[in-house]
Amino acid sequence: MYDCAILGGGPAGVSAGVYASRKQLKTIFITKDFLSQSTVSEGIENWIGDVNVPGLELAKKFEKHLRAYAGDFVDIKTGEWIENVTKIDGGFEIKTDQGAYQARSVLVATGSHRRQLPVTGAKEFEHKGLTYCASCDGPVFAGQDVAVIGGGNAGFESAAQLLAYCKSVTLLNRGETFRADPKTVETVKKDEKMHVIKNVEILEVHGEKFANGLSYKDTKTGETHKFNVTGIFVEIGSVPTTEYVKDLVELDDYNRVTIDPWNQRTSVEGIWSAGDCTNILYHQNNIAAGDGVRALEDMYVWLKTQ
Repeated sequence: MYDCAILGGGPAGVSAGVYASRKQLKTIFITKDFLSQSTVSEGIENWIGDVNVPGLELAKKFEKHLRAYAGDFVDIKTGEWIENVTKIDGGFEIKTDQGAYQARSVLVATGSHRRQLPVTGAKEFEHKGLTYCASCDGPVFAGQDVAVIGGGNAGFESAAQLLAYCKSVTLLNRGETFRADPKTVETVKKDEKMHVIKNVEILEVHGEKFANGLSYKDTKTGETHKFNVTGIFVEIGSVPTTEYVKDLVELDDYNRVTIDPWNQRTSVEGIWSAGDCTNILYHQNNIAAGDGVRALEDMYVWLKTQ
């Protein structure tokens, strides 16, 4: 049985993993991959220590740092999907699609995943003109007219990437105001190829073999519109990745793990949580990393006093 299990390969999980190794805790570290949501960003300007770092490069740095310190203490398992966590005598069992592991304590740090567009045609045309990752699929649409759905930082950052090679980019925002940082909005809107439509309710994605357009309603006038695009990039927020502990720990109304922010403890003795899957007020890379460290520090004390 391991001293602790760390679940998730983002900033919270990796930070905890580095500290676990330095404290010589026998640890099982399980993650699908190290590609957190920030990998879609072409340039992260608020990760302390890097003036500007691409999201994918930052993810590679996380993995490199963890592997450099893992040594004989942190067993890293990648490419595994966590199915559930259950309470057993003396600790917990973590079941994945490839096996099962036991640990005295658990850190839930699996972050969140992209919210799916809930309209007719979205599922049918996913990967056929509709995508959730501009950095992954954007170059395929070079020289074409595309749309971005969502007015947060992720939406505007995706638009910024697409403007580099697309003929035009139209961003559709649900409300009158944007959730993105004003500086980001201002910078992206300066591009003459950039267009913005506000007060939008997406109705349907259209197409034949591939998506070729979408229709929406203007929520102010009630009028419906349809326009043609060959690429649709969806950035409408995220959903906490907590399904595998929903029957074990307390979740809030948004399925985020409820924690004590003093020490990151959950409602179950022996389980901590950190990062975007928790019910804290703000979700950012720097905050997640700090929360992961705080959780591991408390886990260490708890393990040594049992």
